[in-house]
Formats: sequence, C-alpha cells, structure tokens
Amino acid sequence: MDVEKYIGLSGGYRKLEYNWRDIALYALAVGAHKEDLHYYYEKEMKAIPTYGAIPYWNAINTTPQRPTPYPASLMVVEELQRELGVPLTFLHMEHELIMHQTIDPIKGSFIFEDVITNIYDRGKDKGIIVKTELKVYDEAGNLVCTNISSTVIFAKGGFGGEKPPKSTVVIPDREPDYVVSDYISETQNILYRLTGDTNHIHVNPELAKEAGFQVPFMQGLCSLGFACRMGIEAIIPNEPERITRISAQMRSICYPDTKVQFVGWEVEGGVYFKLLNAETSEAILDKGIFAYK
Repeated sequence: MDVEKYIGLSGGYRKLEYNWRDIALYALAVGAHKEDLHYYYEKEMKAIPTYGAIPYWNAINTTPQRPTPYPASLMVVEELQRELGVPLTFLHMEHELIMHQTIDPIKGSFIFEDVITNIYDRGKDKGIIVKTELKVYDEAGNLVCTNISSTVIFAKGGFGGEKPPKSTVVIPDREPDYVVSDYISETQNILYRLTGDTNHIHVNPELAKEAGFQVPFMQGLCSLGFACRMGIEAIIPNEPERITRISAQMRSICYPDTKVQFVGWEVEGGVYFKLLNAETSEAILDKGIFAYK
C-alpha cells in the first residue's frame, strides 16, 4: 500500500454556520437536562465544547454541501473499494478535541479542513487506521479547536507499514473519584442526527442489519458529547469554558435506550475517564482524557 499518496489529502476548506438554536439542539442531543438552563436558554447560554467536533462528521449547514458527511478518511475508503471491488467496513475508533478558545454560543461560523496525516498498519486481517487532523477557525481566522481522529478500515492490514502508537493512558487501579449516571434515550440517535451526522446507518434499520448490527446504533461523537457533558457536571459544574482537551477511544457499540455511567479518576493534569454501559459495565468509551484549566 502506497501510504504517501494519501498523506496530505483533504476535501478542501468548508464552512459551517450556526446560531444559538444549533448550540441548544446539540446540548439536547448529548443529553442535557431540564435544569441545564445554560445549555439551551440563549440569555445565559454556554456551548458544550464538543460542539467543536461537529464539523468532523457533518452534512447540515455546511458549504460546499454534500448529501452525507464526508471526513477525509472516506477518501481512503472509496479508493480501496475501487481497488478491491468490494464494499468495506470502517469505524470511527478514536477522537481527540483540543480547545484553543471558547466557542461563541450565540452565532458564528466555522472554517475547517480535514487532512489525512498518517496511515497505520494494524496487522494481517486487522485492517488499517487512517489518522486525520481537522482544524476549526472562526471568520477572523482565529483557531477555535483542533480535532484529531482515527478511523479503522477493515482492509489492507499487514502491508508492512508503521504500527499505530499505543495510548499512554493507564486507568488507576482504585475506586473512581467521579461517578455520574445518565440515560441515552431510545430516540437519542435520531436527535443527534439533526446536528449534522446524517450517516444513514444510525437511523435506517435495514442498513444497520446489513452491516451486522441489531438496530441503528449511537454515533461515536454523540457518546463523546455525553461524556463531555457528564464530566463537566461532575468535575467543573456549569463551567464548560474551562475544558482544554477531551479524548477517548470508541471501545464498543452503544445502542439507544441505554443507561450509562461516566467514571473518572483524578490524575496529574486532569482526569482519566471511561463511559460505561451501566447494565453490563462494558466500556463504550475508554482511555479517556478530560483536561481543564
């Protein structure tokens, strides 16, 4: 596999325009509650920082317009499908959001470009990992946030390429310092879809079954948004502007109508966390980092 021909590829710069209603919709889509007035009332509004990840997988309010979301990793998927002549399975497996400034909650524009930065070899029959970086700027050219994402494509593994780096996060072997319980509703995937992730597999039962899933499943970035909101509630209540970084591995599929738990451990520089299925204790998100100032 010729990795170099993909490095630096992007879909070009795009623009996403939003207002306070989009910020409020996002908050509700990641589980905001009635008492979270600051997330949905425009007179007191604050943006949940993971709204900065919305451009990564978005086909609403974005120009140039596309019928479905198109992160840079899909350029590799499409090329390999042409080469191999078969449909390929891929999954968003890790995401990191670095905040450089607070998101204006009332109105604004995101100017962004998603660029392929590396391709890793997971090994024979394990596929490859496409790493991308998406920088988000405001209309003045100020850097708002940086998204670093990894997508696994189940093809081409064992080509002799660079191995993926391992996470340095080690969850402490002790009781967590923070535990927050919540609920992902039976329509949460539909509500989150309205924020821009119109990938059909998250709403169409037949497509989900064809891909091997019981029913349409939750978007990985919705789970990250839940973890971000729940972490704020536990660690820095009502102060989302203090977050500097949040990242996690998407470890298992989460379905709508699921009770979840955010569990966090204080470490130097922030909090390590997991988002768990509360009924099975299986990690939905793992090796999470919640950093704040």
